[in-house]
Amino acid sequence: MIQDLHSHTYYSFCGKDDPEDVVKAAIAGGIELLGITDHNYGIGFQRIEMFFMEPKNCEGHDYGRCLKRYFDHINLVREKYADRIKVLRGIELNTLPNTNHALPGNCDISYYDFCLIENLDWQGTVTGGDLFGYASKLHCPAGVAHTDLFAYAERLGVKPLDYFSRMARENIFWEMNVNYDSTHGYHEHPYVADFFSDPGKQETVRRSGVRLSVGFDGHKVEDYLPGRIKEYCDKITALGIPLAFGK
Repeated sequence: MIQDLHSHTYYSFCGKDDPEDVVKAAIAGGIELLGITDHNYGIGFQRIEMFFMEPKNCEGHDYGRCLKRYFDHINLVREKYADRIKVLRGIELNTLPNTNHALPGNCDISYYDFCLIENLDWQGTVTGGDLFGYASKLHCPAGVAHTDLFAYAERLGVKPLDYFSRMARENIFWEMNVNYDSTHGYHEHPYVADFFSDPGKQETVRRSGVRLSVGFDGHKVEDYLPGRIKEYCDKITALGIPLAFGK
């Protein structure tokens, strides 16, 4: 199945397009499964001026209701195009050490289809460097976005095979982020190229049983390259590694 599990709409402050336009672009590109994953803070604060307020000035802001309203909107789009594509209701969780960036601890996202965790390897991340402890509190399927997990495991002093095997046991997948667009300055992630050129790393992932996802991380419909999604989904399948939402 050709699946893109990382896309943004105007709900992300860095995104441009209406959710329906994102879905239409995916359909036109032959994508079979699309995850819409707007940033938690864009969804939760809704207005950028609210986001830039000092945290103390945001007391009483109904972040949880905003999360639900977004979910309901994406669900309407999912239902409208259900005969042409499967849409998953996702969310990307920023874990920078800033109250306005990170998901408030009292927010429930258990009803989302999945989430993507970013900034895991950043200094001061609210995860405390503990992916497993953080993910266990989310109560929905989780993936790690655009992170070199081989380098991260080694930094933790853990064998990559052991780290990926635990991810597999705890139903956490790893994203191959294949963005190539103006928002990201046409930057390609070195960890992705490194993985696909290293049979040893491929064997480690295969042995661990961890699932991989592919995400374009799109922010503008005009930049979307669905052919890259298909190319990398096919590469992963050819390696005998399961996709995040495969059979």
